[in-house]
Amino acid sequence: MAEHTRRTVLRGTAGLAAAGTLAGLGAGRAAALPAIGMTDRHFPFLEGAFAPVTEELTAFDLPVTGRIPRELNGRFLRNGPNVLGLEDPRAHHWMLGEGMVHGVRLRDGRAEWYRNRWVRSAQVAKKLGEAYPGPVPPEDFACNTHVIPFRGRILALQEGGPLPYELDGELGTSGTYDFAGSLEGAFTAHTKFDAYAGELHAVAYHATWDHVRHLVVDRAGRISRTTRIPVADAPMMHDFALTERHVVLFDVPVTFDAAAAGRGAPVPYTWNRSHPTRVGVMRRTGGPVRWFGIDPVFSSHTLNAYDEGDSVVVDLTTYPAPFHVAGRGSDGPSATGTAKLERWTVDLRHGRVRQRVLDDRPQEFPRVNESLVSRRHRYGYTAAAAELTAAYLAPDGGTPPDGAFSNALHKHDLLRGATQVHRLPRGAAAGEAVFVPRDAADHRAAEDDGYAIAYVHNPDRGAADLVVLAAQDFTGEPVARVHLPGRVPLGFHGSWIPDA
Repeated sequence: MAEHTRRTVLRGTAGLAAAGTLAGLGAGRAAALPAIGMTDRHFPFLEGAFAPVTEELTAFDLPVTGRIPRELNGRFLRNGPNVLGLEDPRAHHWMLGEGMVHGVRLRDGRAEWYRNRWVRSAQVAKKLGEAYPGPVPPEDFACNTHVIPFRGRILALQEGGPLPYELDGELGTSGTYDFAGSLEGAFTAHTKFDAYAGELHAVAYHATWDHVRHLVVDRAGRISRTTRIPVADAPMMHDFALTERHVVLFDVPVTFDAAAAGRGAPVPYTWNRSHPTRVGVMRRTGGPVRWFGIDPVFSSHTLNAYDEGDSVVVDLTTYPAPFHVAGRGSDGPSATGTAKLERWTVDLRHGRVRQRVLDDRPQEFPRVNESLVSRRHRYGYTAAAAELTAAYLAPDGGTPPDGAFSNALHKHDLLRGATQVHRLPRGAAAGEAVFVPRDAADHRAAEDDGYAIAYVHNPDRGAADLVVLAAQDFTGEPVARVHLPGRVPLGFHGSWIPDA
């Protein structure tokens, strides 16, 4: 396979996505989007709820409707793409925007501050007219997909190549992070932290590899074990699942396309009809992988997984085949249906996978009470954003399901098979909802004793609110709405980072 770096793989060899500079504009301001092509084309990932913001803001003592629970002491952070200095919108895709982390600091019933900051990769620093400290990593990118706490650190994450970037408590960028020199090669955006074992797990892929890597980060913060798992065609292994005993891999037919990269495709990962769809199960300690073939599907994000006798149970969101990750933002083709919540049960004794739809309403970004990662769970939380559905749903994708273009947050009771829906107004695009326990130290508390928090656009203000829902009164009025001074564009994933 030809040699490809982050620039050629995810931006295409044309290198058009973010070539502009910001000389003379001052820190925190991006160049205005040019008018090229905008009169006769729509660019879903640059418009509406996706439209990038152009300033870094800092605001203190934020106004609140309702009352912030006094036990919520920490930071709610969320990462997402926010393109900086775009020269040509035709070369842009949502996945390519430079990472911007949005954060709200809560303490003692107050919203102390809001900040949004670009992750300072070398290119971002250059565009902002700032110095970049130290040598530039070989595959540098302003990580835009997730932000997690890790042993007193805050890490912005990206899949497929770049090193994580470490942030400080006020969202400034400290530099790249390589787990005390123990990381070789790519990392992932979708880590799983097992609170019982004190281990951080990752499955990393790269366009140049003939394998993927299962990485285990130990209590000392170093990668203590790497298992290389052979795979064909360099698939996009966006997420995985973890149980108490197993690692679950999703080998789906979205693979690296060197020809598309050569043509300058913004996202050269395409649907590959000749690539089989498989679920792999491996012991957490390493060893051979058992592969199980299933009908073609795209696995999007894992809610959680657990062991049940001789089976492994995985709850996840999926898109029907074929799925095209570029979406309508690159002239399609895109999805042929909306994301839904499914349960896959891998029967290790009989060698088969049972797939069952749990909820067929459009939804994405599933989350669970993080203390239960790899253990049996009852509840899960998902988000529905109308503009996200519209950006991926193909015009000829058939009749969309009811509610396809609504905004809502969902709480799933997977024991009773019931779903509560917190409905949001038209134009109120909702981001991922993160569960925060009311008292993390109370191990006898109910699994849903806490809050679901998310950034939600407020169309009346033209800005975002941090919405705090009582998880046990999910359809009721929010406990609190923290009114932010600006928009939070639709983005990817985030975390609650409690005070130590």
